[in-house]
Amino acid sequence: MKIKADSGQLGAGSHVLSTSRYLLPATCYLLFLLVLTSCSSPQGKKYRDVNFTAQCNPLFENQLYPSLILALNHTATQTSSQSDTQSVRLYPLTLQVTAPTNDAVLRVDIDSSALNYVTIFQEILPKKGETYTFHPSVKWKYDRLRNLHQPLAIDLTLTCYINDEETAIKNIHLTARSVNECPLSFKSTQVVDTRWLFAAFVNEDHSAIPDILSDILAQGIITRLQGYQTGKAKDVTEQVFAVWYYALDRGIAYSSISCTSNPSTNTNVQHIRFFDQVLTTRQANCIDACVFFASILRKIGLRPVIVVEPCHAYLGYYTDAKRKNLQLLETTITAWVNFPKLQQSLQEDGTLPEEQFQTLTRYLTKKQIQDYRDGKMTFEQVKIAVARSLFDKASEYNRETYDANRALFADPNTISYQILDIEKLRQIVQPI
Repeated sequence: MKIKADSGQLGAGSHVLSTSRYLLPATCYLLFLLVLTSCSSPQGKKYRDVNFTAQCNPLFENQLYPSLILALNHTATQTSSQSDTQSVRLYPLTLQVTAPTNDAVLRVDIDSSALNYVTIFQEILPKKGETYTFHPSVKWKYDRLRNLHQPLAIDLTLTCYINDEETAIKNIHLTARSVNECPLSFKSTQVVDTRWLFAAFVNEDHSAIPDILSDILAQGIITRLQGYQTGKAKDVTEQVFAVWYYALDRGIAYSSISCTSNPSTNTNVQHIRFFDQVLTTRQANCIDACVFFASILRKIGLRPVIVVEPCHAYLGYYTDAKRKNLQLLETTITAWVNFPKLQQSLQEDGTLPEEQFQTLTRYLTKKQIQDYRDGKMTFEQVKIAVARSLFDKASEYNRETYDANRALFADPNTISYQILDIEKLRQIVQPI
């Protein structure tokens, strides 16, 4: 029906009706529409004062560390602001919300990205007006994190609901770092030490290790890999030497690639090669080599440690099951000789040219030198003799500085000097 605005009557041929008869119903209808509109618009939301915030952990400066996530994934729990453990302080995300009512139901939906699946976080907010802090466990795509070898930008979208009503949407822009980046410490009001993360790069479960153990036994230096079973320190040392000889025979050389593109000024970060990367490239710096050796020693039942000093790390291992006697090993000394390269220089009779042999004489006794020149020692026997000499040097290389700094190693407040016991750290840190 069309109402004439000037007369209050309908057009020709229609019944004449007074508009006053329809004024009240029309007004009610319009009010009904306004109520519906206000309920569906953001301005009419019931829960407005929730003050929802979502941010990356301030320690990380919008950098995401896959190495931390993977190492600590089995300890991930949803935690309130009352907790102050180190693991909580290292959560990637922090949420804050103020309860608009007593026993309000909070739900936060985190959209999927290249590195995570859709995640739904839910908690009860008991007290109206109280502000709560949470560290949600994100459903990460762990396989993508494990294979991330260069930085990747991602955006996380978080939607907050109170009692099933949408109240806010927040976006967080992050840069995911390479999984090889190991944060050593974060600086805020105080230094948060994370050198224990070295343990995450030790991987006694690596699929290549069983074949390596077969190769070690095939060397003929030892006949069994038996850990601490005999109770004799010399048997433990001989097993470690067999691993040492394997590394020398593969030609693992020193190579430092510790720098990263990380822009953070408050985070001390180092690039660490994984076990398989050391095995494939045959290159390692001090911590890479420690990770490589510790992985194999853990597999055969020994108890390795990583000894951390300012700007350096070296391997340690206990020669007894009760951890009373700690032996040291400077793993970078494997780079002092290159057996594969020397192997390529062998002459038709299986001997080294004199020039190449001269590079080894510093590691041999006078009798060994003479025996080789007289044909009483083979090249393989010379290699083992050289390896033992280097092993002895590597065992004593750090002893003086270690003994001089025993008090610092024993002080839990001194983070620059630490003994990282891999077995103990396995309680919180898993292999990546």
